[in-house]
Amino acid sequence: MRKKGFPTKKDEAWKYTSLNTLIRKDYALFPKAETSIDLQKVKKYFLYEIDTYKVVFIDGVYSPFLSNTTHDGLDVCLMSAALTKAKYRDLINTYFNKIANQEDSLTSLNTSYTREGAYVYIPKGTVAEKPIEIIHFSTGEEKSLWLQPRNLIVVDQNAQVQIIERHQSLKEHDVVTNSVTEIYAHQDTLLDYYKIQNDLTSAALIDNTYISQDRNSNVKVHTFSLGGKLIRNNLNFHHKGEHCDSTLKGITILEDKQHVDHFTLVDHSQPNCESHQDYKGVFAGESKGVFNGKIFVDRLAQKTNAFQQNNNILLDDKATVNTKPQLEIFADDVKCSHGCTVGQLDNDALFYLRSRGIPEKEAKALMTYAFANNVLESVEIPILKKRINLLIAKKLGVNLGLGL
Repeated sequence: MRKKGFPTKKDEAWKYTSLNTLIRKDYALFPKAETSIDLQKVKKYFLYEIDTYKVVFIDGVYSPFLSNTTHDGLDVCLMSAALTKAKYRDLINTYFNKIANQEDSLTSLNTSYTREGAYVYIPKGTVAEKPIEIIHFSTGEEKSLWLQPRNLIVVDQNAQVQIIERHQSLKEHDVVTNSVTEIYAHQDTLLDYYKIQNDLTSAALIDNTYISQDRNSNVKVHTFSLGGKLIRNNLNFHHKGEHCDSTLKGITILEDKQHVDHFTLVDHSQPNCESHQDYKGVFAGESKGVFNGKIFVDRLAQKTNAFQQNNNILLDDKATVNTKPQLEIFADDVKCSHGCTVGQLDNDALFYLRSRGIPEKEAKALMTYAFANNVLESVEIPILKKRINLLIAKKLGVNLGLGL
């Protein structure tokens, strides 16, 4: 970290995103004192309608009162416990910090300063009976805070799990979360992962997620970026066996001067694998969106089927999008495609809706919702799909009348 420093716009991968406004400030790396939170004040951030496992942190410190962990048939607990207890030693030695990019300065910073995070282990043949929520709250008790959560998730052979991750500040203050998550999906596993990003406009998130997939594994990651001052999502998939299936989908809806940067990599190093990327962005005000997606196909990865698409709508003249879908192919028997669009709402369709008596604001909202809906269709948790619908409706400022 000292040698490389923070990434700058001189780095190709960070060409359109600057961290200067963040790193000029002084931050506390650890809170001065533990803080408690009343459940009723934060209940809305949980999937309280259904029973879930929960690992909750307040200003980087574990909250046993808000959490619901388990060691009954599977492990949903603390990273610190896994790192220090003898019974986890073999797993930690096998998996911890093994697929994280050691050359990435922000990942190295996290490795150096992390104190806590979530540890999830799903044993062979186990189907987690309820979803797992990993939630990080920042209270604002510290004027400026830099958090370094570290998560390790291991899904063993023929196991299944659903996980929801959220970072949420509760009061306007300078908070930066530099999160690193390592995920191992072994043979014949099914992992459904959701990232909910709807923070206050004073909060920034840098998310590095590394995923290793073995033979016949199926991993889906949905990213909903609806709030926050600056968000950088680095999502890295690595195929370690044949017949892997990777799904990366995202919805971004921004306004004011918000900034979201999606950087994705799918490393097809084995034959007969598939990946599907579909990111939709809606940008208003002076917001800025970035999509930099890369599909790498090794010369050994014959019969690869890879798809990548990034579609964007600009609602205002000062909103901007920089999009760069990439294919790097060294095999000759593959089916790969990529594309991107940047445009505005269809005036003819808007006129049609208005001619049917729908006000302009509601008509635009309906068209925007329809634009993003195919990403929502693949959400497997019904109550979560309902919540995302509500967040989008609130973001658009209208009641969409969709039976929410």
